Amino acid sequence: MSPFAFIIVALVVISITHWLYRWSNPRCNGKLPPGSMGWPLLGETLEFFAPNTSSDIPPFIRMRMERYGPIFRTSLVGRPIIVSTDPELNHYIFQQEGCLFQSWYPETFTEIFGRQNVGSLHGFMYKYLKNMVLRLFGPESLKKMLPEVEEAVCRQLHRWSSLETVELKDATANMIFNLTAKKLISHDPEKSSENLRANFVAFIKGLISFPLDIPGTAYHECLQGRKKAMTMLKSMLQERRLKPRKQNADFFDYVLQELSKENTVVTEAIALDLMFVLLFASFETTSLALTLAMKFLTDYPLVLRTLTEEHESILRCRENVDSGLTWEEYKSMTFTFQFIHETVRLANIVPGIFRKALKDINFKGYTIPAGWGIMVCPPAVHLNPSKYENPLDFNPWRWEGVEIHGASRNFMAFGGGMRFCVGTDFTKVQMAVFLHCLVTKYWWHAIKGGNFMRTPGLQFPNGFHVRFQQKKSTQKEHAYDSAQSNKIQFLNEF
Repeated sequence: MSPFAFIIVALVVISITHWLYRWSNPRCNGKLPPGSMGWPLLGETLEFFAPNTSSDIPPFIRMRMERYGPIFRTSLVGRPIIVSTDPELNHYIFQQEGCLFQSWYPETFTEIFGRQNVGSLHGFMYKYLKNMVLRLFGPESLKKMLPEVEEAVCRQLHRWSSLETVELKDATANMIFNLTAKKLISHDPEKSSENLRANFVAFIKGLISFPLDIPGTAYHECLQGRKKAMTMLKSMLQERRLKPRKQNADFFDYVLQELSKENTVVTEAIALDLMFVLLFASFETTSLALTLAMKFLTDYPLVLRTLTEEHESILRCRENVDSGLTWEEYKSMTFTFQFIHETVRLANIVPGIFRKALKDINFKGYTIPAGWGIMVCPPAVHLNPSKYENPLDFNPWRWEGVEIHGASRNFMAFGGGMRFCVGTDFTKVQMAVFLHCLVTKYWWHAIKGGNFMRTPGLQFPNGFHVRFQQKKSTQKEHAYDSAQSNKIQFLNEF
C-alpha cells in the first residue's frame, strides 16, 4: 500500500472512530443523564418498538429505569431523547412549556400528521386553533350534542344485537368515526361514494411502527393512507367552498369562515391538517378505551354490577323512563367517571408525550441539552406503586372522592400542561353514554379475543369478539340474582 493510500485509510478510520465516539458520548455543557445511545443512526429504536404483552411499565422503559434511574438518555429514530419517569421533572416540563420547553414530535410523526398539525404549532397559533376546536367540543356544544350521541349509540347497539358476533374494536371505531365525521365535516358514509374511514384504517396500522418508508411496510401504508385521506378532505373543503351554507352546522363551516377573513392566520394547509388530526384522535383512542372497558366489565362482575346499579338508578328517577339522557344525569354518573379514569389509567394508550428543550436545562444534577427531545412516560406515572396501591389491579374505587380537572403529576391519560387534550370532555361523553345504553339495555358475553399487545401503543391483534342480547324484564330479575352471587364470589376471591 502506498503511503498516500495508507494516510487516506488512516484518516477514514480515525474519522469513523471519532464519529462513533461522539455518537455514544454526545457533547453537553454539563452532565448528561445516564443511558445508551444504541447503534449509530438506529439508536435503540428496534427495542422501543418491540411488541410486548405486559400490563406493566413497558419492558424498554422498566429495564432502563432499573439500570439508570428515573431519568435516562436514549436515541429513537435518529434523535437524542431524554426519557423522564420522574414525577417532578414531568411536572416541571409541563409547567415551563413555552418558556423552557415546547411541544415536539420526531420527524417521522411530523410526516404522518402533517407539518402544520396542531401538535407542531406553538404560542398564539396553537391557542387560536384550540379555541376553534372548543367551539365544537366545549361544554355548551356537548350539552346540545348529548341526544345525538345517545341516538347513535342506541342505534348501533340495536344493530349489533342482531348479529352473531361483533368485533368491538372495529365496531366502536366505526361508530365513533361516523359520529365525529358528521359533526366535523357532515360526512355520511351511507351517502358517500368514497370510504373515508378505510384510509384512516390504513393510516392507523402503521402509525406506531418502525419508520421505514418502503412499499409493503406498515409505515409506507400509513403514509399512503394519510395521503388519500387528505385528498378526500381537500376535495370536500373545495366542494363546500362552492356551496357555502348560511348557518354554521359543522367544523368545516367554522374553517371556511376563518379562511374568508381578511387577516386570518389560518391557512388551508393548517385547516386540513387540523381536520385530519381531529378525525384520527377522536375515534381511535376512544375505541381502544371502550374495547378495554368492555373487557374489564366482562372480567369483573362486581364492577359491572355497581355500574349497572348507577345507571338503572338514573332510569328509576325519571318521570318517563324512555326519555333521553339529560346533562344533569350525565354529570351525576359518579362511579362511571371512576370507571373511565381507571380504564384509561391502565390503558396507557399514549406511550409517550414529547417535548423539546429550548435551552440547556439543569435538573437534579443532570443537564438536558438545548435541542434534545424529551419523552414523558405516562405508563411509568400511572403504574407507580408509591402513588397507586397495587397499580396493576383494576380498581375503580381508588378514584372515590378524587376530583379530576385536567392533568396532574400522577394522572396524564389525556396529556398534560397547556396541551391537555381539548377533546377530553367529548371522549368522556361518548364513553359514558355508551356505558349507559349498554348496561341498561343489553347483556353480552365474550366469544373470543380480548388479549392485547403493545408496540408500544395499545392494540388488540385478534380483536375482541362478543355477542349482544337485548335485556327483557324477566332477564333483569335473573340478572340481579346472578350478579349477587357473582358479587359474593368476587369478594371471596378478592
